[in-house]
Amino acid sequence: MRIKSNWFKNGRKRTPQEIAGALAFVIWRIGDNALKNTRNAKFEIAIGTQYFSFLGEFLIFLIQVADRIAYRQLSAEDRMAFTSALANRVAETLAENQSRLIGNSIEKHKQYFIDMLNQRAGEYADFKYNNNGPDFAFTRYLGYCMREVMDEKDAAWVIDQMMGIEAPEAVTMVEKTMHDLFETEPRQPRSRKTVSGD
Repeated sequence: MRIKSNWFKNGRKRTPQEIAGALAFVIWRIGDNALKNTRNAKFEIAIGTQYFSFLGEFLIFLIQVADRIAYRQLSAEDRMAFTSALANRVAETLAENQSRLIGNSIEKHKQYFIDMLNQRAGEYADFKYNNNGPDFAFTRYLGYCMREVMDEKDAAWVIDQMMGIEAPEAVTMVEKTMHDLFETEPRQPRSRKTVSGD
């Protein structure tokens, strides 16, 4: 999965809210990709409530990852602004999709996600995240959350799918994206190799 994560305009410092807005789009794509990968791995995830439950849990995991990375980069005040903006933007995107596909108001879906995020944030707080990424317990907890989403026949295997494949790939993408978004220098355009007619 290719992700564009560089600023193309002048090298001014971006606000936490601007970084969060750009990252929210990327996180949505990463979560959607993890869902597709898991379905392609023959896990049954039905369109509807189960589909959005899976996606919601994975997005919460990604927001926790982004918040821990922000801890390394930002002041406490800026980190709070960043994580709040990120959570709200991701929640809005998820809620808009849920409302369109399964009904109920956007506000209701968004509030449910935010409530779940706040609950999970307290639970993920017990786990460590350092320069090498999340510890074993951090990613294992994602697997346990996903086990509750899956049907009985898939529940026992989804932890391995999360820990061995989806979580490591997703963390790598979030780390790279945030590294790029915190850069103040715009990316230089790639030079094209031309072939002369001589």
